[in-house]
Amino acid sequence: MRRKRKIGRTIEPDPKYNNSLVAKFINYLMKDGEKSVAQRVLYGSFDIIKKSTKGKKDALEVFDVAIRNVSPVVEVKSRRIGGAHYQVPREVRGERKIALAARWIIQAAQARKGKPMAQKLAEELLEAAVNEGTAVKKKQDIHRMADANKAFAHFSW
Repeated sequence: MRRKRKIGRTIEPDPKYNNSLVAKFINYLMKDGEKSVAQRVLYGSFDIIKKSTKGKKDALEVFDVAIRNVSPVVEVKSRRIGGAHYQVPREVRGERKIALAARWIIQAAQARKGKPMAQKLAEELLEAAVNEGTAVKKKQDIHRMADANKAFAHFSW
């Protein structure tokens, strides 16, 4: 029997940039329902990005490139066959790509110490935009793991 289909909700775009991806990222960044704090952190990091690039690059453009660079194409999922567990490589759906990318960027920013969150997030986004940083390393590790387990791809669902 198949599972019930998830009903997707549409998220309204954020008020400042009128971008739904930014609104989604703010929701991932938010803790304990404090959306205004999450907005302040993200918009503050966008201001820091503008200052550090000296207006050459738009902060929203850097953000989009960073999300695209961190989004994984394949991932591994554990599958039990005949008493053995196999790491089976699978393609990542579009919605999950964004969720994973946002989660990895936020976790990488939180792992940095000694600076305000807006500064840490700005640095992580700037590094991710040029394919560097902890979040991009996480994506590469996932891809490497999927590549190593290519032999089990025929166990796919």
